[in-house]
Amino acid sequence: MARPASGQVIVDQRRRSPTFALRFRANGKREYLTLGSAADGWTREKAQLELENILADVRRGLWKAPAADPVPEPAADPTFHEFATDWFEQTKAEWSPNTRADYEWQLTRHLLPFFAGHRLSQITIAEVDRYRTTKLTEAEQVRLAARNGSPLTYTYRDRAGRTRRRARRPLSATSINKTITRLSQILELAAEYRLIEANPAKGRRRKVKTRRRTVAWIDNDRHIQALLDAAHALDRQALKTGGRKQTGGRAYRRPLLATLLFAGLRIGELTALRWRDIDLASNRIIIRRSKADDGLAEIDLLPALHDELATYKANAIRTGPDELVFASEGNTTMSDGNIRTRVLAPAITKANEALAATGEIPLPDGLTPHKLRHTFASLLIAAGVDAGTVMDQLRHADPSFTLRVYRHAMRRDPDTRRRLAQLVHGTDWQPAPATGALTPPAAHTPETRTAR
Repeated sequence: MARPASGQVIVDQRRRSPTFALRFRANGKREYLTLGSAADGWTREKAQLELENILADVRRGLWKAPAADPVPEPAADPTFHEFATDWFEQTKAEWSPNTRADYEWQLTRHLLPFFAGHRLSQITIAEVDRYRTTKLTEAEQVRLAARNGSPLTYTYRDRAGRTRRRARRPLSATSINKTITRLSQILELAAEYRLIEANPAKGRRRKVKTRRRTVAWIDNDRHIQALLDAAHALDRQALKTGGRKQTGGRAYRRPLLATLLFAGLRIGELTALRWRDIDLASNRIIIRRSKADDGLAEIDLLPALHDELATYKANAIRTGPDELVFASEGNTTMSDGNIRTRVLAPAITKANEALAATGEIPLPDGLTPHKLRHTFASLLIAAGVDAGTVMDQLRHADPSFTLRVYRHAMRRDPDTRRRLAQLVHGTDWQPAPATGALTPPAAHTPETRTAR
């Protein structure tokens, strides 16, 4: 005699939204049927009702196990466009938004224009090498056009939907190698599926040879002070001459660069920073969307930066919890390009002028907002912070960069490390004056003042 139909509701609480399933016996076999999650509208009561309906069908001999979806047969030799598109769609949920955007850019701007029409079997080692040569040639053409005074440009839409033109930048050897790495990642999967015999993009010989980069972050206290003093001078000049509409500039350049130097924020984290994220009382900065897991991260607020931000906040117009700490002229998120060209670049120029006037060496070449993040790591190590804590403050999963900076920092003389440590702890720091020198002229009201 067959066992009577019986079963139970299973609730999986391990996910963000509980998932409901049924376990029961039918036709002498144990069955397991997934229903859905609470986000799909399932509840325990609804799942229990579904179980009763299924058991009734089992008793009447009407229930049949749902047929599995047919597995589509992959094309024997798909095009790279087809295979890469499937790879992207199937794996994009595993990546952070920034990684997804980066991979999409590598595919749409570089790999697909070259390989889109190739069958996987047509992508040989020779074709990968031809792609590398093509990208190097394109980069040299961009450099040559810029040197001849007629730079190559491309069009794009800004955040307001307006069409703009921008000069093309040559693709660096590192960036070319990243696209080849992505190509290799896709073709490795094709090899695993036995669509190709071997991965033709695999190995160092396919990559462009790169030169070892020299140190491009600031590693002494005099350069840090010179850069921030230059930014302070630019702030004073903006307040004096006014913004685009000549109705008063804003003084934000020094605190912005200080935040990059002393907190190590990524540029996207900086532009998204709001006043509720800066806890001056508890000496911490909260990053609400870290690169690693889109969650929360905390950074210790160093004494030198505490003084800078306290002064900046005391003179700022908008300091509500949800207000951006560093906003554009229209009180919107600042663009990365404006920070590089209108804040960092002129500050570097002015700092180098001041250093040259006193016979000191200039700032290192190649400084970018991200290199100021590297300076933050160098400062912490000089202050005696252990490598593990430095990794936590940078939100790095890979220790290789931290250890590289650590080795560099330990080669500096003890007096340099001592001065940097004093800088971090605020014992030898010259903050921006809090006397109102950064306050705009009285004739300019908050409603009419604009950014330069």
